[in-house]
Amino acid sequence: MPTNSPTNSPTNTSGNTSANAEASRRPDASPGAGPGSAGTPRIVGIVWGLLVLNTLGSAGAKTIVPLPRSLIQMVTMGALVAAFALALAVNLRLRIRPSAYLLLLTLLLVTSVISSANLESGFGALFRCFRLTLFIGTLWLLSRWWDGSLTFVRYHIRAYFAVLGSVALGLVVSPGAALPDLYGGRLVGALWPLTPPQIGQYAAVIIGLTALLLLGRRTDRKSAAVVIVPSFVLLALTHTRTATLGLLLGFALAIGSLILTSAAARKFFSWAVLLGVVAAVGFASALQTWFLRGQSKENFSSLTGRAKVWDALLAAPRTTSEKFLGVGLGDKSFGGLPIDNSWLAVYNEQGLAGVTLVAIIIVVLGGVALLRPPSLQRACAIFLISYCAIASYTEAGLGDASPYLLHLALAASLLASPAATAPLPAPELPGRPEVT
Repeated sequence: MPTNSPTNSPTNTSGNTSANAEASRRPDASPGAGPGSAGTPRIVGIVWGLLVLNTLGSAGAKTIVPLPRSLIQMVTMGALVAAFALALAVNLRLRIRPSAYLLLLTLLLVTSVISSANLESGFGALFRCFRLTLFIGTLWLLSRWWDGSLTFVRYHIRAYFAVLGSVALGLVVSPGAALPDLYGGRLVGALWPLTPPQIGQYAAVIIGLTALLLLGRRTDRKSAAVVIVPSFVLLALTHTRTATLGLLLGFALAIGSLILTSAAARKFFSWAVLLGVVAAVGFASALQTWFLRGQSKENFSSLTGRAKVWDALLAAPRTTSEKFLGVGLGDKSFGGLPIDNSWLAVYNEQGLAGVTLVAIIIVVLGGVALLRPPSLQRACAIFLISYCAIASYTEAGLGDASPYLLHLALAASLLASPAATAPLPAPELPGRPEVT
């Protein structure tokens, strides 16, 4: 008499059903969460953290213990090399997912290499191209796990919260070094050389993402408060207008994408409008003082001197090649002064070709986000895309390895379709016993 195999037994079938039901109750289980989100190796989170470390930069405020720039560059570049090596080790079969974002970044890399080949910006341009190659290559290797889940959102929050933790520690250890007169009393990194705009950017991004996770009930209030409250304090101490406006406008757009489907979003929006009106009326003077940072109207109207650099850059004579391909990757400065505008920095280094590619990146990501059905993942992506678009006006970084490209990579991972999986075989009914 034949016996049934264990895989076909009713008991085992019910076990599979229970496992599937349990999987559907995971925090990341949602219409936008891919089935592979729970199987993402821990090493992927380490790789993401190393990418964050690489994009911290090597120039900034004076630290408590002076750190040679060569040492900082060694650490940040070493982090990128380690990230690429680990990503390659965990994805030896080179399995990648199609990504319009990464394809456009690769085209931007090709443009950068062509513009840098004439060495108009020196050999440093080729080194920056090599760095950008490793950066994009690592993202391609990680794309295997881009399944529309919130896994990389948590990696992002943890990594930047750790960076802000070092800033807070520096503030406690040496308040004078963390709030130097050189920066007008604005918060800087006293342990690692971070500027006020950098700290403001990191704080604003994780505040927005954590608040959205809270609204989507993917984290509890206590955990959210641990991230949001100290990050908001650090953001206020930086007096960074760009980060604050990016947070407010980006978060408003993200909430707007959830209003029709989320009662929590509607309730939050109503309270936010009410509190905003009260703050505007009751604290108008204090808010204006914080916003102006003691600057004169002339200095404020020229965006702290940025407009003068922009005018000089646009007025400088350029050859046809420099107009279309730029002068090669550099330090995002012109005439020894920072450009502080992503579009003009890209125009200077990668020409009109680079500007076109960056514009397509923003348009494609934004268009895909608008076409997706309402979800928490879509709201997070809209927040990140909006923040980067707003910050691009007074901050550089969309044309080279930077936190802004990481933010957009996170948005791309959230907009990715869940990976297709083979359906489970239907259980077979036990056969009738043979009559002998």
